[in-house]
Amino acid sequence: MKMNVNVNDTPSNKNSGKGGDVVIVYRNYSELKHKDRLIKYLGFHDHLTGLYNRRFYQEEMKRLDKERNIPISIVMADINGLKLVNDAYGYKAGDELIRKIAGIISRECRADDIIARIGGDEFAIILPGTNPDQARRFAARISEAMAYEKPDKLIPSLAIGFAVKQDVSDNIDDIFRNAEDDMNRQKLSESASVKSRTIVLILNALYERNSLEMSHSKRVGQLCEELASQMLFKRDDANQLRTAGILHDIGKIRIDESILKKPEELNENEWHEVMKHPETGYRILSSVNGFSEIAVYVKQHQERWDGLGYPNALKGDEISVQARIISVTSAYAAMTSEKPYGKALSEDQAILEIKKNSGSQFDPEVAIIFVEKVLKKPW
Repeated sequence: MKMNVNVNDTPSNKNSGKGGDVVIVYRNYSELKHKDRLIKYLGFHDHLTGLYNRRFYQEEMKRLDKERNIPISIVMADINGLKLVNDAYGYKAGDELIRKIAGIISRECRADDIIARIGGDEFAIILPGTNPDQARRFAARISEAMAYEKPDKLIPSLAIGFAVKQDVSDNIDDIFRNAEDDMNRQKLSESASVKSRTIVLILNALYERNSLEMSHSKRVGQLCEELASQMLFKRDDANQLRTAGILHDIGKIRIDESILKKPEELNENEWHEVMKHPETGYRILSSVNGFSEIAVYVKQHQERWDGLGYPNALKGDEISVQARIISVTSAYAAMTSEKPYGKALSEDQAILEIKKNSGSQFDPEVAIIFVEKVLKKPW
């Protein structure tokens, strides 16, 4: 006789000695239950924040769409400047910002409220039994909580909108869209301000890591403005070029500090990292309204007149004149300043280098005007 008893995953054969073998199979149901609970949890939760996901949110919106829950408020929130944070500091910092904001929203919600992350930078909250005044106060509490957070390198900021279902005949999907529209209107009015402040924080973070970058950037900005004026740029255009000169190396925020401060010659991998900074600067600045032109100049400032520069090997007039101005002024400022990998050149030595590289690295016309009109030296 053979008897099978399912108890555990591990089989054990025991001879009864009296009538045949008894095969006992042990099955660990506790582990299976744990895996089942984990699968269900992941099916309805956002892996990064632990909040509910879009799928669960949509199901709950239908479930709660009952007369007994009216008024029902739907609050939409969108993170201002998340792409800018990702471009400047990397996705790890962006994830940190998302988790921080998720925590702030959670603290302001009641136990019965449904909070979900429904997109990369979007949150949605269902507030059953909440009228417009209560929803407005809820949104204000979140904004106030954000204001108390220390900015550091990340600015926690949300564009928040809401809409309320006050009658059983109202369509809940329309309420959702109205909340989204309200959020988008606020995002249009606030996003530019937040991004501009983030640019300042990025610059400050770069300067804190390397004080030489601050003096270099300010000097390049000043020289750019002077050269632009000598080339008969309009005042507003000269001022814009000053800003571009100050921001031209903002992409270095993604370069490791040890590379920026290395006293020895950089190896191939380190140079590869340094060569990414014009494109990084472009991505950072192009996401901010009013900086799109400056972003192009920053991207091109390491291009060469002979086409041997980076990142796109542009040649001659393919390079914007603003980028050509930044090229010669930043090179001069770098040559005449102390740096980790060498001593500063004298003004005459730097001018000699500019002359030597005129027509290859530098636009020859721009180089001549810079030397003769800005530095007041003979060519």
